[in-house]
Amino acid sequence: MSTKIQATPNVKHLWILFGALFVLLLGAVFRYGPYILAIAAVAYGVSLSFEVLIAKARKKTLDPSWMITPLILTMLVPPTAPLWMVGVGAGFGIFFGKLIFGGYGNNVFNPAAVGALFLTVSFPVLMATRWYSPVNGWFNPGSQASLDAIASATPLIQLNAGTFNSSLVDLLLGGTAGSVGDAFRLGAIILGIALIVLKVIDWRIPVAIIGSFFLFTVLGSFITDRVADPINSLFVGGLIFGAFFMATEPVTAPKLAKSKVFYGIGIAFIVFLIRNFGAFPEGVIFAIIIMNAVGTLFDGWFAKPNLDKEVSA
Repeated sequence: MSTKIQATPNVKHLWILFGALFVLLLGAVFRYGPYILAIAAVAYGVSLSFEVLIAKARKKTLDPSWMITPLILTMLVPPTAPLWMVGVGAGFGIFFGKLIFGGYGNNVFNPAAVGALFLTVSFPVLMATRWYSPVNGWFNPGSQASLDAIASATPLIQLNAGTFNSSLVDLLLGGTAGSVGDAFRLGAIILGIALIVLKVIDWRIPVAIIGSFFLFTVLGSFITDRVADPINSLFVGGLIFGAFFMATEPVTAPKLAKSKVFYGIGIAFIVFLIRNFGAFPEGVIFAIIIMNAVGTLFDGWFAKPNLDKEVSA
């Protein structure tokens, strides 16, 4: 029984996913201003340049998956991210996360997650402290008012520190500081469900991530006061976006139904550990990278009994 994914992307699904991400991008532009379009433009320019150059060098056609990674990377950076940093993340992610493995269908890790992880480790101040609150208007890197409105705390950081004061409405509609992808969590939930209904993504992964993360935080809150409130924990940080738009990436996620459930549980558990006991406030990107590396092992474990039956027959 083979679990290898076909190396040809589903173009229809990619366009649907692109449309969903583009709606989230527009939501971020509404909240943070036109600078978000500059971030997306740099991410696309650098990523596409690498894609075209490598495709020509290998004498292959450009696969349509190029349209997804830059948009996801845009969602993972702060709205104050310097454009040079976005370019570095896009180039590193697309090259070391995808092209170095041979392109679509061969990569082990989610390319956008690779780029965002590199930025998080290399430029922690720019990635983890320069947040902008949308209640102050649109971000303008040349404006003193925008610079004065930059803060070091997001709702996730406040929740972990015990100073959380955001409403659920603000969290869902982007009325708080956060990454570009945090600007419209309600939209991410609605669009994520739409992707499930349209069979663009498999429901098992986001349900396993969100459901098991909630269970871990509920159980953990009874054991130690270091674990944050379970309800608020669901709607801070990048858990919702990561569950629907990153962990479900078909190349790097497991292929078997049981594997996807355990894959999602693994991501949720790592996020739970890092958020409540780790040095970084957020753990979604770390969790997805780690489970990308080991998630396909589940396919081998669950496929082996079927192979044994076929051989014995």
